[in-house]
Amino acid sequence: MTSTAGSTGAPEPLLRRFTRAERLVHRATAGLMLLCGASAACLYVTPLAELVGRRHLVMVAHQWSGLLLPVPLLLGLASRALRADLGRLNRLAPYDREWLRGLRGGGRGPRPAGKFNAGQKIWAGWIAGAVPVMAGTGLLMWFGGLLPWIPRRDAILVHDLTALAIAVVVAGHVRLALRDPGARRGMRTGWVTRRWARRHHPRWADPPVTDPTATDPTATEPTATEPTATGPDGRAGP
Repeated sequence: MTSTAGSTGAPEPLLRRFTRAERLVHRATAGLMLLCGASAACLYVTPLAELVGRRHLVMVAHQWSGLLLPVPLLLGLASRALRADLGRLNRLAPYDREWLRGLRGGGRGPRPAGKFNAGQKIWAGWIAGAVPVMAGTGLLMWFGGLLPWIPRRDAILVHDLTALAIAVVVAGHVRLALRDPGARRGMRTGWVTRRWARRHHPRWADPPVTDPTATDPTATEPTATEPTATGPDGRAGP
């Protein structure tokens, strides 16, 4: 009988999904976005405003967390792996259309995906466009005379509607992450199992020879004999 990783007690083969720099950028951006959203809620929701008080301090926290939101990404551009992943997110491949068509079948159809699926690419593009809109309208609200030909009430309307849309989309992003332990592990430790990668990102786990854009130079297949893949406790290394 053929032995498996589970039957021999050997750790399951892993793939490197994110580097430490990429994970730090994600955590810093998520923290700033959480602070920005929480402070906005304390400014707009009357019960929260009364509970927290310190309106000026909350306003300052909201303004600066919003302005600093792009900083982790800008600093992270020093990472070659992050730049490579941004390039992947910026391109919709032909098989991404097939992934989107699979949504109409309730997810039961074929869902080919590279390192990032079509939904993740659309999410990244949308949030990359929404953040500058929020920053720009926020500055117009903060400095009323910055562009005097744009009424402040228009800036407030666009700012509020965009913030509401971001809240809805981020809530969906978090919900999907909570339903996928493998994805959370990848963002927490940087490593995912090959089984998970083949199920959710098959063209990244086993890139076709004829598709050089699917190849990930940072991905490796660690085994039980490679100490960089798993620690003494059998968990993925940093």
